[in-house]
Amino acid sequence: QVQLVESGGGAVQAGGSLRLSCGPSQNITSRFCMGWFRQAPGKEREAVAALGTDGTAEYADPVKGRFTIAKDNAANILFLSMDSLKPEDTAMYYCAADTFRNYCIRIPTHSSGPDYSGRFNSWGQGTQVTVSS
Repeated sequence: QVQLVESGGGAVQAGGSLRLSCGPSQNITSRFCMGWFRQAPGKEREAVAALGTDGTAEYADPVKGRFTIAKDNAANILFLSMDSLKPEDTAMYYCAADTFRNYCIRIPTHSSGPDYSGRFNSWGQGTQVTVSS
C-alpha cells in the first residue's frame, strides 16, 4: 500500500469551482491507476474519475464535462478540478490507487458499490466538499 493525502476541499456555492490534490506520494502517479471517489452521508462510495499511467482518463456520467482528473508525475500529485459544482456533488472525496495495475477500466454507469472501488487497494483519509445552493 501507499500513503495518500488529500487536500483542497472546502465549501463553495453552486456554480463554483474547487481543485483537489492528492500527494505527493512515492512516484505513484507514474506507476498505477489512480482514482477519485466520493461518499455522501447515507450513500455508497462512488467512483468519480480515474487516470491511467498513459494519461487515459475515465469519468463517471454525473461529472463528465465538469470535472477533470490530471496528474503531475514530477511532483507525484494527482488533481481533480471541479467546475460548475452542484449541491449533489457534496461529499467526502477520496484519492485511491490500484497498485496492481497501471491502467484503469471504464467507470460503469452504476459507479457506486464495491465492483469498481474494490480494484483500489490504497486510500486516503478524504477531504470534504460542500456545495450550497
